[in-house]
Amino acid sequence: MNNFSLTEINEKISERSKFVAGLKKNMSNVVSGQSELIDKLIIAMLADGHILLEGLPGLAKTLMVKTLSNLIKTDFQRIQFTPDMLPADLLGTLVYNQKTGEFDIRKGPVFSNIILADEINRSPAKVQSALLEAMQERQITIGEETFLLDKPFLVMATQNPIEQEGTYPLPEAQVDRFLFKLIVNYPSLDSERIILRQNTRSKKIEDIEAIISKSEIIDAQKVIEEIYVDEKVEDYILNLIFATRDPLNNGLEDLVGIIDYGASPRATINLVRAAKARAFTENRGYITPEDIRNIGADVLRHRIILSYEAEAEELTSEDVIQRLFEVVEVP
Repeated sequence: MNNFSLTEINEKISERSKFVAGLKKNMSNVVSGQSELIDKLIIAMLADGHILLEGLPGLAKTLMVKTLSNLIKTDFQRIQFTPDMLPADLLGTLVYNQKTGEFDIRKGPVFSNIILADEINRSPAKVQSALLEAMQERQITIGEETFLLDKPFLVMATQNPIEQEGTYPLPEAQVDRFLFKLIVNYPSLDSERIILRQNTRSKKIEDIEAIISKSEIIDAQKVIEEIYVDEKVEDYILNLIFATRDPLNNGLEDLVGIIDYGASPRATINLVRAAKARAFTENRGYITPEDIRNIGADVLRHRIILSYEAEAEELTSEDVIQRLFEVVEVP
């Protein structure tokens, strides 16, 4: 890319990314102590990717998603997943019309722009899988008719850790549709002090007003597609991914037998998409290795399947990803 092209894309980004600071500030006014998670939510939205938030109850997962949706002038639906839920409750169904003698289509709550799938792993696999077509193809089929979903379409799902009672593990095919899997941990002592004080003095979610429209998000996503990726950065991404598939020949002998399945090509694509979105939030027209390192764990943690040997050695995907970033050479 020549200097003129880079200058041009930088100017576009400077103009189109002004709303990012406002989103971060307004979200931080409502949700304290989770600035990194707030950044990742915004990055995923700009990358046109879905988000899976995992954490114990009471850690503001739902609050974060609702706050972000309130800041966007768009359609929002919260869907509470329960054990007795059916796919039709999510997607919609055919209803017989006695007057006309025909079946009418009644659309479900998934026909919206932002979907909060609350406690998604409280429902059985057939309901979770009903989201697959919507998340991947951005369309819904009811009966013999297929409906394209409006843009932007973003699923933000929350789930409790699978050790919790009454949870169903998400199928691998479903989990792979999420751009990010974000882990929500307990806040620090100082952050929790602020949370305590927020109950009486701080801005509430009801006070939040929308500051960005659907069209602005779509315009930003188009600009993000133009962000430059250098060949050396491409090599870095490919080296990371191939190291998960063949650790022996990539300097990771200690991970042989630890990884059952490495990251798929979808992980490669999503690393680039998320890194571009992060560069956009940083007002840059090109991605750097630091962008990859910033979002790498969130893209990879649910795409690296570990073996029983890893479980026996009490290794997690986080440990494996940390080793990847330690060993794979940064350009």
